[in-house]
Amino acid sequence: MPGVDWLLASDEPAIRGIARRDLLGQPANDDLSRTTEGPLVRALFAGQLADGGFGGHPYKKWAGAHWRLVSLVELEVPAGEPRAVAAAERVLRWLTSPANRAPVRRVKGLPLSDASIQGNALAVCSRLGLADDPRVRLLAESIVEWQWPDGGWNCDRNASGRRSSFHETLCTIWGLHEYATATGNRDAAAAARRGAELLLEHRLFRRHGTGGPIHRSWVKLHYPAYWHYDILQALHVLRRMGLARDPRASEALDIVAERRDPDGRWTPGGYWWRPPRFGRISPEVVDWGRGVPSPMLTLNALRVLKAAGRPLDQDLP
Repeated sequence: MPGVDWLLASDEPAIRGIARRDLLGQPANDDLSRTTEGPLVRALFAGQLADGGFGGHPYKKWAGAHWRLVSLVELEVPAGEPRAVAAAERVLRWLTSPANRAPVRRVKGLPLSDASIQGNALAVCSRLGLADDPRVRLLAESIVEWQWPDGGWNCDRNASGRRSSFHETLCTIWGLHEYATATGNRDAAAAARRGAELLLEHRLFRRHGTGGPIHRSWVKLHYPAYWHYDILQALHVLRRMGLARDPRASEALDIVAERRDPDGRWTPGGYWWRPPRFGRISPEVVDWGRGVPSPMLTLNALRVLKAAGRPLDQDLP
């Protein structure tokens, strides 16, 4: 399995460990215990200040504490890691400040909320061992309260009130799922399942009316995805929820498999970021690789295929 072999040779302990555990079913303690030694993880922690942040607003794209934490949790920084907890504290202070707790706007009686921001923070805090913090519970309760009847969430100030947003929904169900896993909270689990059902009803990317793709970017693969929706990121969240084998996800899985390079790796079909120090628009703090196969994209693609019961070397010569 060339793609798996490539991941096992990574200089990032987290990637090696996750691949060994999730793709081969082998113990990965030696690698995962060294997650913080990886070059990506070290770079994501670089420049941290005494307040836990990294200078500027926590939501600054893509260098703020909010976004760094999402990447760090994807690389399985351990629960309780002091620097990650300090960064999460900075994010929680921001999200639960009076300015951010003002009543949300509404359209036709439905709340217009930045639920994906809260969802990412909820997922991160739950994975870092902070699920019992009252502020984290407040995030979870707010998200559940803001859910639309169709199972999703929306922040668009110009929304008609007819449909929620897949972009806003995906990060939110991830957060609710992680919180429910950490706490056993039934309301969070049920809300996450309703959100997942919305995605599955559309086979992750198709319109109900015409059957065509809702947006062409959704069938391109990206890493990192940040708040953007695409089918692989959706499958990644559904895998975590134990839903990768739902028959309605099969077409999206087919597309992911078809996007595999001949050498068994995956190269992104688009990018939402620019390399470090490249201009002023959305620079990253690490270089995830552009125009070349992506370890994290390959890892996630293989994980969803395995969770769906598909052979990891399918269609390879």
